[in-house]
Amino acid sequence: MSDIAGTRPALTWVVHLSVAALVLLWVFPTLGLLISSFRTADQIATSGWWKSLFPSEQNLTLRTAAPETQAQQDGIYVIEGNLFGEAGDANISVWGISSRAIDAFEPGDTAELRKGGTITVASNGDYRMENAEEFTGSRGSRVFATATTPPEFTVQNYNKVLLDPGNVDGMGNAFFNTLTVTIPATIIPILVAAFAAYALAWMEFPGRALLIAAVVGLLVVPLQLALIPLLKFHLSIGIGKGYLGVWMAHTGFGMPLAIYLLRNYMAGLPRDLIENARVDGATEFQIFTKLILPLSFPALASFAIFQFLWTWNDLLVAKVFLIDASGQTTVMTNRIVELLGTRGGNWEILATAAFVSIAVPLAVFFAMQKYLVRGLLAGSVK
Repeated sequence: MSDIAGTRPALTWVVHLSVAALVLLWVFPTLGLLISSFRTADQIATSGWWKSLFPSEQNLTLRTAAPETQAQQDGIYVIEGNLFGEAGDANISVWGISSRAIDAFEPGDTAELRKGGTITVASNGDYRMENAEEFTGSRGSRVFATATTPPEFTVQNYNKVLLDPGNVDGMGNAFFNTLTVTIPATIIPILVAAFAAYALAWMEFPGRALLIAAVVGLLVVPLQLALIPLLKFHLSIGIGKGYLGVWMAHTGFGMPLAIYLLRNYMAGLPRDLIENARVDGATEFQIFTKLILPLSFPALASFAIFQFLWTWNDLLVAKVFLIDASGQTTVMTNRIVELLGTRGGNWEILATAAFVSIAVPLAVFFAMQKYLVRGLLAGSVK
C-alpha cells in the first residue's frame, strides 16, 4: 500500500541520498578549487585544501638578506634578519644549508657556510650570519628548513592572473576574448532557432515532418565529423580563423538542440491562443513576437544556459576556428591548457585560473537555473 496516491514511496530515502551524494560530488571539488586559489604554492604542495585552516609542516627553501645589507660589528661582518621576512607564528624544527641535508641542524645550532662564515638560525626564523671577511655576491644564502606554518590565504594569485599586464600567465585578456566568443555564439542560435521552431510547430508547409526528422537526426551527429569540412568551407569564403568563423561554427553545432527544444515547447502552447490571434487579424510575425516569444521564455533560458556553458568551456572549436599565434584571441580554456603545458608546477596559478574560468558559468547557472527544469520538460506533457 506504499505506492498508492497520497503516500510516499518506500524508497524515497534512496532518492534523497542519491541526490545528496551527487550534490556533494559536485560541491566538494568546486569548494576545493576555490580554497586552493587563495593558497600559496608551498601550502598547496604540502597539504590538501581540507587542511587549509590548520597549521601544516612544510619543507621550505628560504634565503637570507643580500650581502649589501651587512654591517660591521666589533671587527666582524654581520647579516641579521628573519627568514620569513618578519617573526611570526612559524616554528622551525630542523634546518640545513644543503638540499641533501635539510635536517642537519636544529634551531640554535651554528653551521659553517661554504663561502666562509657561519650562520645561526633560531626556531622563529631569526638568523645571524658572521664572517671575519666581507660577504660577497648578489644574493643571500639559501637555507632549507622544515617548519610548521600557520594557515595563510592571499589574493596575490588573482592579482597575478587577472591584473598584472606583464604576466605571461595572465587571464584578463583571455577572459574578455571568451566573452567575445560566448555572448554572440549564444544569442545568434537563439534568434535563428526561435524562428525555425515556430515555423515547425505552428506553420503548415510541405516537408515539415521531414525537417523535424532531420533536426532530430542531427542531434546524434558528432561535431568532430564536421570540423575539417566546415573549416575548409570557412576558409574558402574568408571567415575562417576569426571571431566570425567561431560564431558561425557554434551556431551550426548548437542549432539542432535549440530547434528541437524550442519546437517541443512551442508545440505545447494552447492552440486556441494561436487561432484566436489569427482570427483577430494578427500576422504570423506578430503572433511570434507578441505571444510565442514571451510564453517561451523558460525554453529560451534553458537553451541559453546549455549554449553558454558549452561555448564558455569549449576548447576544440576554439582550437580549430580561432587560431592565433600571437595570443590576442586566446580563450580561457586554451590559456589553462598552455599553463598546464609550460607551468605545470605552479598549482596556485592553475587553481586560480581554473576558478576564474568557472566563476561566470556558475553565476549564469544559478541566476537562471529555475528555468532549466521547465525548459527541459518542454513538450513532455499536454
